[in-house]
Amino acid sequence: MEIQFTGLPAAQVARIRKDRLDAYGNPVEVHRAQGGAYPCRHCLGNTPEGHDYLILAWRPFRSTNPYAETGPIFLCADECRAAKPSSQVPAMLRAPSYILRGYTEDERILYGTGRIAQTPDIPAHARDLLEDPQIAFVDIRSASNNCFQCRVLRG
Repeated sequence: MEIQFTGLPAAQVARIRKDRLDAYGNPVEVHRAQGGAYPCRHCLGNTPEGHDYLILAWRPFRSTNPYAETGPIFLCADECRAAKPSSQVPAMLRAPSYILRGYTEDERILYGTGRIAQTPDIPAHARDLLEDPQIAFVDIRSASNNCFQCRVLRG
């Protein structure tokens, strides 16, 4: 099975950059990238050193059901090229491990699918999860802070 790692939708990112509001309607924070990695969830790369980035609350779901997790993310403050869906693990995923969870079409966690996976094992685990027809997508989150990283879809 082919899989695709995807970043945030360009239209939603453009709205955030224009309105400067997060999932709660709060103003986004603007900071300068200095001496660290600030992975943009739109281009799936790091904000360039010396450039501004945004910190905001993000909810990667259409609905607000009990499973619609919200958490902090980074975005390049300046326009950046949307990541093309790819079968390759995004370079921004540099931690040793991440949480993967399978979600149903109605955006609910399918119990038993959550797992901490070592970064090199992410594609195989995502494929295994997406073999289940009940799973519509897999979200990847930080294993240490639970921040949303990207989504995996069937290719």
